[in-house]
Formats: sequence, C-alpha cells, structure tokens
Amino acid sequence: MPMIRSPKALAHRFPGDFVFGVATAAYQIEGAVRADGRRPSIWDAFSHMPGRVRDGDTGDVACDHYNRLEADLDLMASLGVGAYRFSIAWPRVLPDGEGGVNEAGLDFYDRLIDGCKARGIQTFATLYHWDLPLQIAGFGGWTNRDTAHAFARYAGLVARRLGDRLDSVATFNEPWCSVYLGHLMGVHAPGERSMQAAMAALHTTNLAHGLGVQAIRAERGGLATGIVLNAMAVIPASDRSADLDAAERASDFHNGAFFGPLFAGRYPDAMLAACADLAPLIRDGDMAKIRQPLDFWGLNYYTPMRVAHDSDPKAVFPRTVAAPFVHPEKTDIGWEIDPTGLSHVVRDLYGRYKLPQFYITENGAADNTGIENGAVSDTMRLDYLTEHLNVAADLIAEGFALKGYFAWSLMDNFEWAEGYAMRFGLIHVDYGTQIRTIKQSGHWYRDLVTVHRSADASA
Repeated sequence: MPMIRSPKALAHRFPGDFVFGVATAAYQIEGAVRADGRRPSIWDAFSHMPGRVRDGDTGDVACDHYNRLEADLDLMASLGVGAYRFSIAWPRVLPDGEGGVNEAGLDFYDRLIDGCKARGIQTFATLYHWDLPLQIAGFGGWTNRDTAHAFARYAGLVARRLGDRLDSVATFNEPWCSVYLGHLMGVHAPGERSMQAAMAALHTTNLAHGLGVQAIRAERGGLATGIVLNAMAVIPASDRSADLDAAERASDFHNGAFFGPLFAGRYPDAMLAACADLAPLIRDGDMAKIRQPLDFWGLNYYTPMRVAHDSDPKAVFPRTVAAPFVHPEKTDIGWEIDPTGLSHVVRDLYGRYKLPQFYITENGAADNTGIENGAVSDTMRLDYLTEHLNVAADLIAEGFALKGYFAWSLMDNFEWAEGYAMRFGLIHVDYGTQIRTIKQSGHWYRDLVTVHRSADASA
C-alpha cells in the first residue's frame, strides 16, 4: 500500500479502539532531583562524573516537569492524545531503594495520575526506566541478586498505592539498555564494561521482572501488566551463510536473552554455551518465576540493527560487527531511517515466540530543528512518524494484535549520554526559559488523533 501522509486518511487506517499516546521518562523530564525527599539514582551520580555525558549535562533540572506538572498536562491534553506513558522514579518513592516510603514522592504521582484522569487520558506507568536508587547500587545494583527482591517490594508498593487508577503497568523499560549499555559497553549508568557483570545484571533483571509481576498481581490482579522491550530488528549484511549465522547469534544475544526467559522459560542454547558467566547464576525455580503470563508487551523501535560476521578469532559472543546502512536517510542522532525494520522485528518475534498483544511504546526521531519565527518546522520527524505509522497500520491489517502507539517523546528532554544535544519531542523545550512550543509534528499528531477520535465517536 502506498504511504498515506494525510492525518485524516491515515487515522482511518486504525481501529476505533486503537490508543494514540505520548511517552516520557522520569529522569529525562522531572528535574527536582533533591526535592521533597528524593535521593540520588545511579543516573544522578553518572551524569555528574566528568566525561560521561555530552557537554557535562545532567538531569538536575531537565524540563522542570516536577514543578510544571499541571501546565504540562494541559499541554499534553491540547494534543488530544488518549494515553500517557510515563515512568515512576524509584528513588522518589523509596529514596534508599528499600525501607522508608517517601509520601511526598507518591503524592507527586497521585497528582500526575489524577491529573491525567481528569483530562480523559489513560495512564501507562513504567516502574523502572533506569533510575536505580544509588543506595542499592552501592551493594552491587543489578549485579546483585538481592536487587530483584528489592524491585519486587517496590513494585508491590506502587501497585498497592497507585494501581487503582492506572490503566497499565510495565515492569521495565528497555532492559537491553540498562543491562548491556550499562554493564557491558559502559556508555550508560553505572558505566561498567564487563561481560560477567552484564550476565549478572541480565539474570537479576529478568528475575526482578518475574518477581515484580507476581507482586503486582498479588496487589492488583486486574491491572494490565507487561514489559517494554527495545527488540532489535536484526538484519544480516548479506545472504552469505556466515552473515546469516551472525544474525542468528545477534538475535539470541540481543532479543533471545530477554524474550527467551520471559516467553519460553529458557535462555537461548547458543548463549548459555558461549557466555560461561550466565548458567551458574540460574537457580532452581528461577525460570518459572521469570516466565509470568503477561497481558501485553511493549515494543520500542527506532532503527534496524545490521550485522555481519566478525572474523576476529578473539571476538566474543555474539561475534558480530555492525554492517553498513542500506538507506542514506538518517536522524540527527545518526540512526538509519528504515520503517521496514519495524515490520521485520514484529514478524520475526511472533514467528519465534508465543506473544500476547502489544503496543508500540516508543517510536520517534531525533530532529534538532530549532525555532524560527515562533515555530518549529521539523519535517524530517513528521515524515518519520508518518512512515512508521503506515507500517503499524499494515501490521494491523496483517492480523497482528497491535493495540496502540506512543510517540517518543511528548517533549524534548535529557537524552541520557547525549545530554540535551538531541531533541526527540513533539514539543520544543527552551532549557534556559522552560518555554514549550508545539512543533509541526505535534500539530500533525494532534490532527491525526482528533480525526481518529471523531471517527470513533461517530462509528
């Protein structure tokens, strides 16, 4: 089907109950890192270390969302979206990770959730979007098995206190990032570069997910519960057997390490054989605890992962190297634009695993177009969203149980190791003045959602 650019025409390609939303994360927008009892997370510490984040940026102020909550909710409501995906900051709720509950922190999320409800916006909460309480990191963080149990207690607390007004909860956001970027590649907090640490963090995180789901179910059995994964659209560089085998290894390492335990109750055999540090961590009963029935899973997709075989005899699993882009179009962060990667990864995963319904929980582009004459003409982002939403509609037409789409992000924000250099928002943020300006893409998304809602109402 040819790509449809008109928001009116595109809106009619989605079912009436399809959810259009926007997404953010606590450390990226909230700021107020010392306010009302919040204590540091690993990202507070990491971002203050010289050389870790571009330009020395930190999340100390970010978008000052903590102090501008009502205005930001009004702005989001003006886009007409039906759902908001946000994360809860563990160190704002339990400042030390365990022990004393910080009521002021919970009060903030009370106001956020109630504010969404008052504006007719569904609430999709994420429990962990990388801001591990620093106190827990001092005891090994995700490399320490005890952290899985601490997370379960945190999950139970949030479900008990806030779950009555949540429409959905996800345990983790992109554990691939917190495990591999944080413990193997060293570019995210806590900044480790160790396969042994990565395998420990991997298994502890998977275990924490399973225990967390059990804790949520014990408190709120009817609350839709899942996980958000940035599954890789792994594409071999060629049809040579060496590259095809490399792609399979990459699928095991990048996707199977999470999807295998969660949905099949086992790690990939090739990974267990190649990663000697993993198997000793698995205790009797662990895989049953990890493999909990889920109501949904979330897919975060931005760009494909193209791989080729690494012929270096010293290469470690998965023994791959990055392959060249196929398309010249890139976002401002340097990621290849290829909407077909979205359909590729969905078809691949549903072919490998028995999966529940899903949402596209993040999708968007770094487009650093600035303000000119009071407006932001971010046409690259608009085209990116249009192309990927067309693919999403194609997937629904093929019969995949895709229930919603969340644009990343509601507003420009702290982009982790990139600091404030990359802008993903539908809304521009001037970090000096905190003035918000809806971009061209934001107006387009509002038009899409408005037509979709009016069509649903008239159906």
